[in-house]
Amino acid sequence: SPCYVVIAPGVIPHLFAEHNMRVPDLGVTCTSYETEQAALPEPVLLVEILSPSNQPKTWTNVWTYTSIPSVQEILVLHTSRIAAELLRRSAEGAWPERTTVITEGDLVLASIDFRMPLAELYARTRLAR
Repeated sequence: SPCYVVIAPGVIPHLFAEHNMRVPDLGVTCTSYETEQAALPEPVLLVEILSPSNQPKTWTNVWTYTSIPSVQEILVLHTSRIAAELLRRSAEGAWPERTTVITEGDLVLASIDFRMPLAELYARTRLAR
């Protein structure tokens, strides 16, 4: 894949762009990326890890990410149970009103042509035991 996965990248929401940078847990861009850049250029996928202590801030960030024109999907992974929530932009550019909750089967990320059983993402965590 021509894409780059970046841990804790800075991303700039469209709203108040001059004064607003957020930091998701992971970001993926499929454009050229240099590690010294302040912000991830044209992210297509953003991933947040949701823990009980940061839920309000995480969900605020998630909805802010929808203002970034290049973002196609936003994935939220839970830490208290094996579950993911996915937002995927439609072909017309609209975001759904609600997340798609995934608790079993494959996690499919169309933006980067990725498919994996959701349980495998949790294989080395306490939740898999």
